[in-house]
Amino acid sequence: MASYEDLAQCVISGDRDKVKGITTTLIDEGKDPLEIINRGLIGGMAVVGARFKNDEMFVPEVLMSAKTMGLGMELVKPLIADQGMPTSGKVLLGTVQGDMHDIGKNLVGMMLESAGFSVIDIGIDIEPDKFAAAIKKENPDILAMSALLTTTMMHMKDTIDLLKEQGLRNKVKVIIGGAPISQEFADNIGADGFAPDAASAADLCKELIA
Repeated sequence: MASYEDLAQCVISGDRDKVKGITTTLIDEGKDPLEIINRGLIGGMAVVGARFKNDEMFVPEVLMSAKTMGLGMELVKPLIADQGMPTSGKVLLGTVQGDMHDIGKNLVGMMLESAGFSVIDIGIDIEPDKFAAAIKKENPDILAMSALLTTTMMHMKDTIDLLKEQGLRNKVKVIIGGAPISQEFADNIGADGFAPDAASAADLCKELIA
């Protein structure tokens, strides 16, 4: 007998085969697709996020759990196309100009998706005008920028300054993160928030949209 708790546990442990099997069984049993997502798949990732914040799980394990959750999501999503996925909000995500790092960014994207956000990841090495163009096109609630190098982090300020110039700054919340970033830096460049890790980023986005 498959249960939501079993599904959540398999997401936590990153057991891809069991997640596929349990998700398929729950679908075959006629369970509500949103319940499968919220109580099973996202329920499991919520535990992963909490453990990651407490240093009880580490990046490789979190990535494995997130990918496992994604497999389950792929099976369930076609069933809710008609009613639409509920979303906590839309987040535009990217690594700033000159920076090619994406592991942290990808992890933030996975955590945001598991927290119910719609995520548009525009990639790495993104110039300020590309962020601005994407905001005009996608109309997100939040812009999340990452940088791993001290030499690229000032492009976060460049982007915020450009958003002000183009009249976009008051339309979107801006959060930043990455190894050299601090709350003080976020305050100095006029960002709305700073997150030290992926799980905190998801919490911060919830606070900013609430």
